[in-house]
Amino acid sequence: MPDPKAKTPQEHPLANILINVLIPVLVLSYLSKDPEVQLKLGKPVRPWHIGPLWAMILALLPPLGYGIWHFVKTRKGNVFSALGFISVLLTGGLTLYLWNADGTVKPNAGLLFGIKEASIPLVLAVAILTSHKSASPLIRVFLYNDSIFDIPKIEQRVAQQGVEGGYQRLLLQATRFFAGSFVLSALMNLGLALWFFRDFDAMAPDALENYNGIVGKLTGWSFAVIGVPVMAILFLILTRLLKGLRELTGMDDKELMLPR
Repeated sequence: MPDPKAKTPQEHPLANILINVLIPVLVLSYLSKDPEVQLKLGKPVRPWHIGPLWAMILALLPPLGYGIWHFVKTRKGNVFSALGFISVLLTGGLTLYLWNADGTVKPNAGLLFGIKEASIPLVLAVAILTSHKSASPLIRVFLYNDSIFDIPKIEQRVAQQGVEGGYQRLLLQATRFFAGSFVLSALMNLGLALWFFRDFDAMAPDALENYNGIVGKLTGWSFAVIGVPVMAILFLILTRLLKGLRELTGMDDKELMLPR
């Protein structure tokens, strides 16, 4: 019988980056070339040139498989794996819509892909805000949760000090800033997609290959250009949250946070 106190296995951050970012980028960048198009353009054909369709399918398999594997291993749903799964399905579905049978791409590919990239963080921002007064606020899933903070001890001290109002205001402030970070991510995702698709020729003979190349660049660059600022914002939110909790409860960081 499983131990109820056993901790859920944590995702390794390096494995997450490798499987969900680096492998898809490499596959889309190096395997997308179509042998027939290469020959027509007078360019060399390599054994790894499997064409844009198979490259897209192959690039989507690692993050999709990783999400399923994580669910089977932990027997629990994981928010980040679920978001990755949804993103994979959206990317594959949008790609099938944008690709024409004659090898060209619909001319509004950049805008539609940008909207797709912005949709998930934007939906998350709205969900985080609207869930604040629910029984399960999303900030307690992502940031202020019992795997980081000793919440029972904190809330016991809050009750003893009679500062419930200040405690709720602090969490609301953190929730708003947290949601704001996802709004920023959505705007940056849209802008990055429009920038990379700015010179895209949807009618070119190698349009599908170029499309995959852009998607690969977006996957890699979005991690650096968007992920780093958002992580910095999350660090600032965490810092402000800790400061506020210290002031409300009189506890220090070692008391507020669980040992790692």
